[in-house]
Amino acid sequence: MDSKKRRKIARRIFESAVASVLPASLIPGSVFLQDNTLQILDTVLSLQPGQKVHVFGSGKASIGMAKSLLSVLKERVAGGIIVSSQLTDDDLSPLMAVKGSHPVPDEMSTRGAELLINGLSQLSPDDFFIYLLSGGTSALIEKPINSISLAEMQETTRLLLHSSVPIHKINAIRKHLSMVKGGRLGQCTRASGAVLVISDVIDDDLSVIGSGPLYFDPSSYEQCREILEHAAIWDTVPAGVRSAIMKGLKGDIPETPKKQKDSIRHYLLGTNRIALGQARQAAEGAGLNSYILTSSLAGEAREVAKDLVSLARNVSNHKKPYKPPVCLLFGGETTVTVRGKGTGGRNQELALAALAEIGRQDNILLLSGGTDGIDGNSSAAGAIADSDFFMEGSGQGLSIERFLEDNNANAFFQAVGGLLETGPTGTNVMDITLLIIDKEEL
Repeated sequence: MDSKKRRKIARRIFESAVASVLPASLIPGSVFLQDNTLQILDTVLSLQPGQKVHVFGSGKASIGMAKSLLSVLKERVAGGIIVSSQLTDDDLSPLMAVKGSHPVPDEMSTRGAELLINGLSQLSPDDFFIYLLSGGTSALIEKPINSISLAEMQETTRLLLHSSVPIHKINAIRKHLSMVKGGRLGQCTRASGAVLVISDVIDDDLSVIGSGPLYFDPSSYEQCREILEHAAIWDTVPAGVRSAIMKGLKGDIPETPKKQKDSIRHYLLGTNRIALGQARQAAEGAGLNSYILTSSLAGEAREVAKDLVSLARNVSNHKKPYKPPVCLLFGGETTVTVRGKGTGGRNQELALAALAEIGRQDNILLLSGGTDGIDGNSSAAGAIADSDFFMEGSGQGLSIERFLEDNNANAFFQAVGGLLETGPTGTNVMDITLLIIDKEEL
């Protein structure tokens, strides 16, 4: 097939994967209400006659989740608070939607956290709530512990992100500096509840998703110090943060909860593996053999790109272990060590590094995109790499190496036309990366 058709198929595969994990696809198939019986997945719960359900939520998918849940519960919703990165014109009454900040928390994030704390703390032991949790929560809601200022929390978050610390380690730090993370939000309420989760982390660890606001936290103050020292920023983070961690080590500040509350249960609705399964179906529907290789792709984006293209070349040259035409699927989340001042994200960086490896080989395509539709500090979801884009860049005199040095992959792909642009999708299950290895033309 020609490059245009290959790109079209790749985009369709990605779009199909994202559609499968949209709240409008997940909630109606997971939550059911008939009379006073509420079913969530395989769990059946009994409501009192006329009892209403309080609804709270946070994350990039929370607006869509709330909208879908309202269509299921209808007049049985008592009210509640939703904190999201993007507000829409959708009528979510009787819920109140507010905006938080991402990826660095600000005063809006603090307001959102305070509204959630107040709302949950006012519930009685006889009340029941549903909390809608998705990726982005760690920044969208934030209330620092009393000894830390928001500015210190912001600076610490920036340093962690700039040092390419993996997200689960970033969240371990955030939990110990926060009044709403690591199970501390769950400690605010006497009510029983259900947490509906769309996962944006590798292995779907409930203590990591959104920093586990209603779960529990296995990490410790000791680990927080180790993470900062290993990243060589212990002496760089604000003094108040170092002081809080040292007080935690001494027991002067209580540890985060180490056990899940019996009255709050978590239900995993959306995952990267679900999206990959739909991507595989879409690829097979396009006439490609298709295989899911992992949902735990991780590592430095540029190095991962080299490994992926090496695999693609091996398949192309030896027809093993997969026979072209084939689509190989990967899910997960790579990292980028930021050294430049350009625009881009891990998916565009991976695609640009892959483009350097693909070069003029015209039967290999790589697409990498964030399922939330936003990659790094750009407005694109990701990018597509193939030989035609390589040739276009060469024709314009663009140096891939120079764009990579400045972490400016977005500008390169904008110039050659290879950006993957979806806009905010309303969900988030990490990234989807795919390789299409076509038959070589004779």
